[in-house]
Amino acid sequence: MGMWSALSALLFITHSVCSQTSIRWCTISQQEMGKCSAMATAFSSVSIRPTLRCVKATSANECAKKLMANEVDAFSTSAKDIYEIGKEATFKLAAGESSVDGEGTTYYAVAVVKRTNSQININNLKGKKTCHTGIGRTVGWNMPIGFLIDSGRMSVMACNVTQGVADFFNASCIPGATGQAPSLCQLCVGDDSGAHKCEASNNEKYYSYNGAFRCLVDDTGEVAFVKHTTVGDNTDGKGDAWAQDLKAADFQLLCPDGTRSSVSDYKHCNLARVPSRGIVVHSGIDSTVIYNMLREGLEKSDFSIFSSMAFNGENLLFSDSSTKFIPAGNDDYIHWIGQKYYNILKAMDCSVNDVPESLTWCVLSSGEQNKCVDMAKAFQMKGLSPNIQCLYGNSVDDCMEKIQNKQADAITLDGGYIYTAGKTYGLVPAVGESYTGDTDGSIYYAVAVLKRSDKNIQRFSDLRGKMSCHTGYGRTSGWNIPVGILIEKGLIRPQKCQVAQAAGEFFKASCVPGANEPGLPSNLCSQCIGDSSGQNKCVKGQDLFDGYNGAFRCLVQGAGEVAFVKHSTVFQNTDGNGTDPWTLNLNSRDFQLLCSQESRAEVSQYKQCHLARVPSHAVMVRPDSNPHIVFGLLDKAQQFFGVSNNSDFKMFDSSAYDGSDLIFKDSTISIISVGEKKTYEDWLGQSYMDALIAMECTYSSAVVSSASVLLLTSLVVLLSLLVV
Repeated sequence: MGMWSALSALLFITHSVCSQTSIRWCTISQQEMGKCSAMATAFSSVSIRPTLRCVKATSANECAKKLMANEVDAFSTSAKDIYEIGKEATFKLAAGESSVDGEGTTYYAVAVVKRTNSQININNLKGKKTCHTGIGRTVGWNMPIGFLIDSGRMSVMACNVTQGVADFFNASCIPGATGQAPSLCQLCVGDDSGAHKCEASNNEKYYSYNGAFRCLVDDTGEVAFVKHTTVGDNTDGKGDAWAQDLKAADFQLLCPDGTRSSVSDYKHCNLARVPSRGIVVHSGIDSTVIYNMLREGLEKSDFSIFSSMAFNGENLLFSDSSTKFIPAGNDDYIHWIGQKYYNILKAMDCSVNDVPESLTWCVLSSGEQNKCVDMAKAFQMKGLSPNIQCLYGNSVDDCMEKIQNKQADAITLDGGYIYTAGKTYGLVPAVGESYTGDTDGSIYYAVAVLKRSDKNIQRFSDLRGKMSCHTGYGRTSGWNIPVGILIEKGLIRPQKCQVAQAAGEFFKASCVPGANEPGLPSNLCSQCIGDSSGQNKCVKGQDLFDGYNGAFRCLVQGAGEVAFVKHSTVFQNTDGNGTDPWTLNLNSRDFQLLCSQESRAEVSQYKQCHLARVPSHAVMVRPDSNPHIVFGLLDKAQQFFGVSNNSDFKMFDSSAYDGSDLIFKDSTISIISVGEKKTYEDWLGQSYMDALIAMECTYSSAVVSSASVLLLTSLVVLLSLLVV
């Protein structure tokens, strides 16, 4: 019965697509109805199929409702509207509009600075003076502020964006921001008489694109948020009187990676690409039918699709500045508008009404419970929002389940638990901890160190038959990650999950402190030397080659040809930084790193050349939670209760509660945003993920694979029966 139900559904869909004789196009005004009717007549006159029928609505939102009710088939609307519609409706994107460049871009939002102001970059905008086109505008407000929030450079407590901006910048001119925080209008000047200051109109000298650029030119602000054409419109002889002596070469763009570039490099150096309008269609319609109909309309009919002059309006049905239609490339609307643009809109898409009354933290001990209660009181006394509540969990898994079931909202977890939280319970990271003051969310990078003089090892396969030094059996950077990478690369293939045996066969000899267990290969301990008296060979915590420094010493003293340690180990024991006799006269330049990309690099290049980025702890929440609300709360809180404050309550100190690392690790220097690492996979990093997965039992993977093959075979047989 199930097979025939599936066949019936398939035949219905096929019939619907093949019998698409007309397309019901949604319009949002009387002028659009007029243009749509004229377009339908023009298309029909040259026998374009399917034919067009026009349906009237009052807004893009109403068109979306009609689409869901199957009362219309298609309409064109802006990328911002597509984002809004995507929250409620299910649809396909059939095509996009484009100018002659064929890229489907309206413009790029950029941050412009003077070339002479060489100190400023995208990472140090806090405390700077800024020029904006106007509050609520795309290029001067939504894109730059959304970018700063989404990337974690700016925090906003309780979705109060204007206050967040006021706290972040020293002073600004944001026309239209009157009645908000005073600093948002502080740099505005009004008209020649000083009237109309901060008004969202041409009465304000620094309003709109040219005005925001002029604010920069006058040295009133240090950075102007405008579109990519603004500098060109006002330099090298173009523009009004105030711009006549300006040269484009005297200005630069701030790039997201912290660098700067020429104003002509806007395609690579921008804060956001603002996409052109897209053609939204009903999920049951074949996208190519719509795209082909519009393309033929351009080629075969005399109708001016991208002009609204004859119908007394602007941008009717389609944008007047477009020249062609291009395939959307994917049914999913996020693919068309772009993940970056989507994330920026999402970061700005928050109001006071979206802030929950409280955030419930899941705690695991009486000490953590006591600290949580004190944290809730301390936060409340400073007026921080949302409030903190505390809920006792029986175990980490119980807490993760409570969060999944909406009984709790947050818990701080380490890497192994983050993996489980994401994979099993669908949780996502909201904020991370930083133990170094860096913002990349790493505890450290796991690296493979070689002597520069050893030219025999150029890639991972060259490690076969070599001698190796490890921090300890079962440890992250010294065992799990390097052995996981060897498995992932197919260089070792454990039989029946016997990973240690496979590693023992791969390496000629090793020192893996702690591998002195019955049943493990003896050569995993053969390079160890024991303690200072020669006793306790290969004993974890006692062998001189144990731990990070011990594994590096093993390499230095020739007991191994590669040492698996963390990125800071070499620097801590070379260039005069080491205190033990064996470190004397060691130079960091005498060592190199072996990269997982099968190359070698300098020890200072660990961010590009490493085996894995070992991630710091992260606060995990449900995917429907707003991470910017969580970061906004904790970032504001650490200004009062962080490491540099003398407050009674301390976020990163557990000594008053008879424990350590309660709620947050005591070694935390600051709470950081997850930035672009919005999923558990992104936070853990691909190399760390690969090592974790590779170290899982390969036998169970084989069973899963066999089951998958059996299922796939069954599906193929079923489909062949349906076709017959």
